[in-house]
Amino acid sequence: MGETLGFIGLGNMGHHMANRLLANGYSMVVFDARSEALDSFRNHPNVTVASSSAEVSKLAKTILVSLPSPQVVKDVALGKGGLCEGGEFNTYIDLSTTGPLVSSEIANQLAQRGVVSLDAPVSGGVPGAKKGTLSIMVSGSKVAYERCTPILKVIGSKLFYVGPNAGQAQTMKIANNYLSAVALVASSEAIVLGVKAGLDPKIMLDVLNVSSGRNSATLDKFPAAVLNRQFDYGFKSGLMYKDVALCMSEADRLGVPMWVGTNMKEIWKLMREKLGADSDTTEVVRIFEEWAGVQVVGQ
Repeated sequence: MGETLGFIGLGNMGHHMANRLLANGYSMVVFDARSEALDSFRNHPNVTVASSSAEVSKLAKTILVSLPSPQVVKDVALGKGGLCEGGEFNTYIDLSTTGPLVSSEIANQLAQRGVVSLDAPVSGGVPGAKKGTLSIMVSGSKVAYERCTPILKVIGSKLFYVGPNAGQAQTMKIANNYLSAVALVASSEAIVLGVKAGLDPKIMLDVLNVSSGRNSATLDKFPAAVLNRQFDYGFKSGLMYKDVALCMSEADRLGVPMWVGTNMKEIWKLMREKLGADSDTTEVVRIFEEWAGVQVVGQ
């Protein structure tokens, strides 16, 4: 049996990643603030369900977290009942998207306790988490990265070491998610335009995906979750807004103008307000459908 790992955050992404680690021989100590998220793990022979984040750090030396917001990540790592109030763990791997400032703050404080931190935000959504095909961007100690590579290879098939400093992988991730947000909005506008003009959206995607307009939305999101009207790609609009806002905040901090980004932030804020933070990001097409008076449906 492999090393016992701690895992905190068993949501849409986390529970798939934890299950992959279990299937590959690791024992796990798991925790989530939502009791129902722990239910499927309670009877597993190689799982200990902890009562708090602090208890996880008493039972595991290497701890992974997959959490929804920078503040939650900070609370789990440094706050009351958090990892620092537990045992003497030695490696902290953050799979969340927290932004570089919070990541650096946590890494600095954990370093004072002798804990090595790795930023390891992931890309690939729920489908990638299920299949173990996520892209993982990692920054921090190169020695720690190499030591943890076997763990990361269980949950991701494409690993990228982007630099030695805390926060560098987070910057890479928010840049990626910003482009993903732009692609989904721009593709929604373009395909709604075509449907309004009488084009078949399936044929539009066929053309786009062998042409210069292809992107992650036309290749994956529209075929999988929009044309069939399922809107179940697995990434929440509230999280997309958070990621775009993080990107814009970092751009402001660095003095980098992002004109398109200003509009992106407002569109995803509108999306969150109109359809709710828990709506699927692919539902953003509904906003443009409503304005145009058409619906994008596969024939």
